[in-house]
Amino acid sequence: MTKPDNQPCRLDGKIALVTGSDSGMGQAMGAAFAAAGADVAVTYHTDEAGARETCRCVEDAGGKAMVLQLDVTDEKSVAEVFGAVCGGLGVLDILVNDAGVGGGGSALADMPTEQFDRIIKTDLYGPFFCCREFIRRRKDRRGGKIINITSVHEAIPSPGSSAYGAAKGGLLTLTRSLALEVAPLRINVNAIAPGLIRTPMTQERTEDPEEMAQELPNVPWRRPGEPWEVARLALYLASPESDYVTGQSFTIDGGLEMNWGQGA
Repeated sequence: MTKPDNQPCRLDGKIALVTGSDSGMGQAMGAAFAAAGADVAVTYHTDEAGARETCRCVEDAGGKAMVLQLDVTDEKSVAEVFGAVCGGLGVLDILVNDAGVGGGGSALADMPTEQFDRIIKTDLYGPFFCCREFIRRRKDRRGGKIINITSVHEAIPSPGSSAYGAAKGGLLTLTRSLALEVAPLRINVNAIAPGLIRTPMTQERTEDPEEMAQELPNVPWRRPGEPWEVARLALYLASPESDYVTGQSFTIDGGLEMNWGQGA
């Protein structure tokens, strides 16, 4: 067996689409992919200014970029965006399903059906629509990488977040099932399960000293994670270095999940 040279993760000549890349982890992943040699399709739902900033980061790193508005809950919107990317950049090699919404904080008995639908449609149907479109467009080509951003709540229950947990748990199982299904096509499908990461979605919590005083004792690393830390893991999973890795979920949480239930 020939051992490859120890080279850093590179994505030269690859084309990536990162949903929800207007801020936070998605923005960091888009920038990291471009720095590794990829061209990147940047998508946003409402924050066009944030998407333009990601585009600037991609171009500053030497990559080509496209900015597109995307509603991941609408399969027609998904198909149109994939078509535009294929026409503008080429057939996608890498898909990251990062777009998502939070848990809402409602007890199940008090949760309106519309709220449950919104979370499930965004956090589970959205990746389903995007994965399906990605595979359809790569079925005549071998290879490809899909990375689904789940959450530690794919496994850890949280009161007031039953819809979010259902979506992320479902996305984990979708990831594993799909990895088996597309293995003959040599498409890798993996998940990243972040814990508390400093993003716009968590800004109110991570910038509130009282909130952090309550939450950080549960995190052995005693700090929130940073988007670039997630991006480094995503870069590995998007690169040829991870070709023998599929159907796995990688937790990045400063030890939070290991600490769950301590003191029982």
